[in-house]
Amino acid sequence: MSRLLHVDSGPYAPPAPARELTAVSADGARLHVEVHGPEGAPAVVLAHGWTCSTAFWAAQIRDLAADHRVIAYDQRGHGRSPASPACSADALADDLEAVLEAALAPGEQAVVAGHSMGGMTIMAASKKAAFRAHAAAVLLCSTGSSQLVAASTVVPLRAGRVRTWLTRRILGTRAPLGPVTPLARRILKYGTMGPASAPHMIEACARIVHACPREVRHAWSQVLDLLDLDHGVRELDVPTAVIVGTADRLTPPVQARALAAALPHCTGIVELPGIGHMTPVEAPELVNGTIRDLVRTHIQVVSEESA
Repeated sequence: MSRLLHVDSGPYAPPAPARELTAVSADGARLHVEVHGPEGAPAVVLAHGWTCSTAFWAAQIRDLAADHRVIAYDQRGHGRSPASPACSADALADDLEAVLEAALAPGEQAVVAGHSMGGMTIMAASKKAAFRAHAAAVLLCSTGSSQLVAASTVVPLRAGRVRTWLTRRILGTRAPLGPVTPLARRILKYGTMGPASAPHMIEACARIVHACPREVRHAWSQVLDLLDLDHGVRELDVPTAVIVGTADRLTPPVQARALAAALPHCTGIVELPGIGHMTPVEAPELVNGTIRDLVRTHIQVVSEESA
């Protein structure tokens, strides 16, 4: 994807990576991977969500890459990773495993953070050998493990068949999003961001989401509609922090609370008042600080024990 589709200045402009590489997944899918920050620094791996790209993590990369090695990749069909006919939770898990093996040294551990579908990717990969070998700790931002369409409050109706049907039609639409117009910004803000979101945050998210090809958007919406990763949550046996915004309409706080209750080693859940679904963009300091805390607490402990 051309970076011209993204903002070109400020905290949400995608920074240039120190290097780029291609990870090859189990089915041959090729994944664009960016590495930021100094070699040898503690590693952080970032998995973005549905309709997004590495550009979504710009605020995290700009902060963390000062003293961490930050690895961000485009999910298949998103950003600069080519589309693939294989769209499934298993494919997401294989892709994350491929990225970990390509970007990390044997035995090297990292904090793995996922937003929305990126968090689901982590849950899907929880039993993978490479994930278990490389993940020291996890951050799940604005995500859920099942019943995603039924739980969504994008449609302002009482929970039930009508709301679920309408939500499925809206999220699964094949209609093109078109250019980023004032109306498009208002729609995106309503569906994905909190009421106090700053205009530059909305602009960054709109440019990223509108750059996703509609065929890719539709294909993955069908996967998310039927997703059930409750088993993956129970297998996620590493220290895991959970963050959610109280104004999240796509994966409301009820989803995060269910995760926190089911995780074998939940280090805590933070509910951010007035913040929507795009927590890494809307609350970058909190997300960055949580990642730093996980690195400091878990990667250093592992290193000292293995020394």
